[in-house]
Amino acid sequence: MGLPVLIEGESGSGKSRSLKNFKPGEISIFNVAGKPLPFQNNGLATLSVAKLVKANKGKSRYDVIKAAMFQSKSKAFAIDDSQYLMAFDSFDKAKELGYGKFTDMAVSFERLIEFVINDLPSDVIVYFLHHVELTDGGKYKAKTIGKMLDNQLTVEGLFSIVLFCTADENHHYFITQSRGISTAKSPEDMFDDGIENDLKFVDTKIREYWNLTPNNTESEEK
Repeated sequence: MGLPVLIEGESGSGKSRSLKNFKPGEISIFNVAGKPLPFQNNGLATLSVAKLVKANKGKSRYDVIKAAMFQSKSKAFAIDDSQYLMAFDSFDKAKELGYGKFTDMAVSFERLIEFVINDLPSDVIVYFLHHVELTDGGKYKAKTIGKMLDNQLTVEGLFSIVLFCTADENHHYFITQSRGISTAKSPEDMFDDGIENDLKFVDTKIREYWNLTPNNTESEEK
């Protein structure tokens, strides 16, 4: 039983930046949109989803991500940026008529999360790095591709941990509880509210809280 974790925030809020303290071998990154990481890559494994699709003709973006996770020995993955899976799926289906395609797109995204939970080992954490949008009520939520898909799928409801990326003039950080402005949430006493923007730290705290196998290349080398 793997663990999906949602990392949400506006563009430039530090979602991808939060990966930089992982060491090679500790995380595999699925690059959905083909953009470079916003820091000097120190050897982190980065997988182009477009190249995986090209190498596996007839397979969808969701299929190749699932297959790569299933075959990997990594204890952590990041999907950067996961909302583009829905956006690109929408572009692929642009000429399809009817409302059924919105249900299909919701099902595809939901089944990826379901795969993480049901088919990956219990010590594997998958971070969904996801853009947000502002609702009419003034609250940030995970971005989808419109109200029709929102009616089919409440993204945050599929996650036990949702961290909201934000920044001020001095630093980037994660909000770990809603504060009434976002859909952030986390288990009681797992984090302080307002922690450093560092997914390696988050990964360590989650594993300690639920007694999961540590994700530490240094300990494995000893």
